Amino acid sequence: MIIKYFSWVKDLAETNEETIELPENVKDVEDLINFLEKKNNKYKEIFSKKHLIKIAVNKEYVNTSFKLDKNDEIAFFPPVTGG
Repeated sequence: MIIKYFSWVKDLAETNEETIELPENVKDVEDLINFLEKKNNKYKEIFSKKHLIKIAVNKEYVNTSFKLDKNDEIAFFPPVTGG
């Protein structure tokens, strides 16, 4: 699974992208967030603001109950504004 981070989320994650092996107990986005928070304190800081973070799976906006597959590409980013 590829996880991509953008904007201040990328800054806190200290990377713009990582590849992880999806654990068997991770079934949806909420499970993934919980897994990442347990993995490292930087993720706790990121997801302490999860109400501000948008989520996309395979370039489609999803909510935290979206079911995941080991080949998915996940993106976490703050709301985007244009001008």
